[in-house]
Amino acid sequence: MQRYFIYFSYDGTRYHGWQKQPNGITVQECLEQALSMLLRRDLSVVGAGRTDTGVHARTMVAHFDLDEPAADPAAFCDKLNRILPPDIAVYKMVPVRADAHSRFDALSRKYHYYLVGQKSPFEERYAWRYRGRLDFEAMNRAAERLFDYTDFTSFSKLHTDVKTNNCRIMEARWIVGDGGRAVFVIQADRFLRNMVRAVVGTLLEVGRGKIPVDEFCRIIERKNRCAAGVSVPGHALFLEEITYPDDIFEI
Repeated sequence: MQRYFIYFSYDGTRYHGWQKQPNGITVQECLEQALSMLLRRDLSVVGAGRTDTGVHARTMVAHFDLDEPAADPAAFCDKLNRILPPDIAVYKMVPVRADAHSRFDALSRKYHYYLVGQKSPFEERYAWRYRGRLDFEAMNRAAERLFDYTDFTSFSKLHTDVKTNNCRIMEARWIVGDGGRAVFVIQADRFLRNMVRAVVGTLLEVGRGKIPVDEFCRIIERKNRCAAGVSVPGHALFLEEITYPDDIFEI
C-alpha cells in the first residue's frame, strides 16, 4: 500500500464547496468519481480542508492510497485530467509516508481575497467589486492586530463541530495595485469555517470609516460572531497554498 498526496486546482463556481454533501455537486465527489473510474474500483480521498460554495483553489491537497506504487505518477495525473471536468486540474502526485495526513499534517494554509474598484466583465467573476473609497492604510493597521490574538470566534460560522477556535496568524496584509485592485493575503496554521470572508467583511468596515481600528480589536475580544461584519461573497476567495513538513515526503 502506498499513500500519495495529490495536488490540484479548481474553479469553485459551480460546486457546493469541497466536501461531499447530499444537496449538491462538490469537488471531492468529482475527484473521487474520476479516480474510481481510472482505477476501476471505489476510492475515497481526504482533503486538506474545506472550501465553501463558490470558493476556488489554486492549490488543494488530498491524500489517498494505492494498492501498489504508481509506475509513472505524471502519466497517472495526465489520465486523471482527461476524465476530470475542465474546471478541476491535477498537476502532481507525490508519495508520502503511510501515516501522512493531508489535513492534520499541514503546517499552514494561505488564502487570497481579490477586490476590484470598478466594473469589469473580465475580472468580476473572480473578484468582488466594492463601491466608494476604501482606506487601505487603516485596513492594514487593523489587519496587523490579528497577530495579537489567537481566539477568532468572532469570525467563525456558528455551530461548527471544531474543538477550538484558536488559530495562529502568520501573515495578514492588503496589497494594493492600480485601478482600485487589491488583494488580502492571510496565512495561518488553520482557519475556522467562513473565517477569511468574515475577516475581510469586517476589515472593509474599517476601510469605509465605519469602525476604528480599536473597535476592530474589541470585536475580536467579544468572541461573538454577531459583533463582526458580514461575510463577503465566496467567488473572490482563493485557497493559494498549503505547506507541509519535509519529512513526510518519500522523495
